[in-house]
Amino acid sequence: MAETIYSRERTALLLVDPYNDFLSEGGKLYPHIKPIADEVGLLNNLRQLDGAVRAAGIQVVIVPHRRWEPGAYEDWDHPNPTQRQIMRRHSFARGEWGGEWHPDFAPKPGDIVVGEHWGQSGFANTDLDLRLKQKGITHVIVVGLLANTCIESTARFAMELGYHVTLARDATAAFSHEMMHAAHELNGPTFAHAIVTTTELIAALPEA
Repeated sequence: MAETIYSRERTALLLVDPYNDFLSEGGKLYPHIKPIADEVGLLNNLRQLDGAVRAAGIQVVIVPHRRWEPGAYEDWDHPNPTQRQIMRRHSFARGEWGGEWHPDFAPKPGDIVVGEHWGQSGFANTDLDLRLKQKGITHVIVVGLLANTCIESTARFAMELGYHVTLARDATAAFSHEMMHAAHELNGPTFAHAIVTTTELIAALPEA
């Protein structure tokens, strides 16, 4: 960890899917992540990290999932299992409270909001890679939800594109301990350059 240098000019925080449905009481998916989220201190860690990266002058990038709307995926030949669940639950519905940003993580002036990803990677079929490269970004810190789906897919894709990848194990959550274990102990070490806690990460950021 001590060897990683997070330059403010070359680092971006990728905040994935900060929707009410995931992060707020009453959200469609919140009950499923709440046990893990409470255990790791997800919301508090995200708030601390959000404040620290902004104070350090690091670029914040919102990486949103495709919002559900009537007809979404219904004429697709083979929607994936998550997309079928979105069709059933109407997760992150466009124009509804669940599809709005959690108020603590809504975009602020200077933030980048990239195109909505259809699957699990924030890079696939979006402008994320282009926007990062145009900012000269080489290092990405990937946080948000879910640890074993959109976080893992986005972070793994980032590695394939040549980015230095950091995961914060307590700035994410999943539906079970097994999923968290797979994300950080089995799969993450095969592609992430650093897997750290929020406290460790904040300590490594440049001084404000």
